Amino acid sequence: MSGPVSAVRPDPDQVLVDIVDYVLYKELSSDLAYETARNCLIDTLGCGLEALEYPACRKLLGPIVPGTMVPNGAKVPGTQFQLDPVQAAFNIGAMIRWLDFNDTWLAAEWGHPSDNLGGILATADWLSRNAVAAGKAALTMREVLTGMIKAHEIQGCIALENSFNKVGLDHVVLVKVASTAVVAQMLGLSRDEIINAVSLAWVDGQSLRTYRHAPNAGSRKSWAAGDATSRAVRLALMAKTGEMGYPSVLTARTWGFYDVLFKGQPFIFQRPYGSYVMENVLFKISYPAEFHAQTAVECAMQIHDQLKAAGKSADDIRQITIRTHEACIRIIDKKGPLNNPADRDHCIQYMVAVPLLLGRLTAGDYENTIAADPRIDALREKINCVEDPAFTRDYHDPEKRSIANALTVQLNDGSTLDEVICEYPIGHKRRRKEGIPLLEAKFRVNLARAFPGKQQENILAVSLDQKTLEAMPVHEYMDLYVI
Repeated sequence: MSGPVSAVRPDPDQVLVDIVDYVLYKELSSDLAYETARNCLIDTLGCGLEALEYPACRKLLGPIVPGTMVPNGAKVPGTQFQLDPVQAAFNIGAMIRWLDFNDTWLAAEWGHPSDNLGGILATADWLSRNAVAAGKAALTMREVLTGMIKAHEIQGCIALENSFNKVGLDHVVLVKVASTAVVAQMLGLSRDEIINAVSLAWVDGQSLRTYRHAPNAGSRKSWAAGDATSRAVRLALMAKTGEMGYPSVLTARTWGFYDVLFKGQPFIFQRPYGSYVMENVLFKISYPAEFHAQTAVECAMQIHDQLKAAGKSADDIRQITIRTHEACIRIIDKKGPLNNPADRDHCIQYMVAVPLLLGRLTAGDYENTIAADPRIDALREKINCVEDPAFTRDYHDPEKRSIANALTVQLNDGSTLDEVICEYPIGHKRRRKEGIPLLEAKFRVNLARAFPGKQQENILAVSLDQKTLEAMPVHEYMDLYVI
């Protein structure tokens, strides 16, 4: 029998200390990180504007009590809502994640680091409006970009070697932790107070992945990150009042995070915190598809064009083999009924079948009206995934971080098309030169969904110029998005 646990309060876990010292003291000097953060900002806000076209998203937005207006509150882009920072963080976070079209990070754990923007932007806007009302200087968008880089880094570096999905936890735990640290620093908390806040994020109840997997896949996956980043703002504000923390929240025997939720294993770290994650983040530019399928969709679009040029169509297909990586098979290789859009955008067979049939894949193609086409399910049944160990190795290789898929199509006449392979999707760092013009075009399309021409021009004039954006007060930038 083990001895009694000491009641002496320990020093904070090193993981907490490293996170907090990074957000407080690390000076960022990477121009690439700031340029990528600006592109990430506009892409993420654009995704939120597109989500406003979907009633299922809009119904969750606004104040908790209808009609509530918060003086000097944070504004929600594309709406007339002005809310407290906690609820504004949920609104912005739910919008940007709704269509599964914002950025992605793939490693031992996957996720979407721009999910943190909900808490960062809401807090910065609220602080700026209150500062100006008190005759003080507002925060600038440079500070928002800094917060984004640091939140990306915290979430992404923990994810490099530590798989939360393998113990059944959703990756939004990392959004909560990263947002809490960055928001607490923005709020002006002391080092000890930020350690308390981050400990509160780890000790909090963590989301199960139930809503991402059959037979329970559902729309919570579209607002889970909004919930996490808003909870982070709440916890940071609590710590600001002097609320105590829990220094050995991770390492405490029996009751700590490692023993309760991580099978007793401590976190492993591949690299110190810097700006690596933002510099290497993946953008979803062309297709609102779960990222492990992005290259498969690119392959499917090529095959659609090949079939069309040969006077054939998807009706001529007998079988399709997808050569892929292990993470893809574990997450989105799915047979059987698909019950809702959240189910469909996490099924690689669906995401390949639609472009083969229709020559496109849009957010609307996950809705019931399109999914009712019987040809989609018929083609899904002909698609099988097999793991290529080399693809899996390259997926984890820090120098490559590929997300490879290869499609081989057998036709009813007995012939087989040449395999089409894509290792790096259009949003990968290795394809930045090709991708950024398309990212900007995506932003323009999303602005046009919500705003008249003059307002679009005003947003673009600031958003596409690094120096102008960085110097702009946060509340003035957010005012550009008021409808």
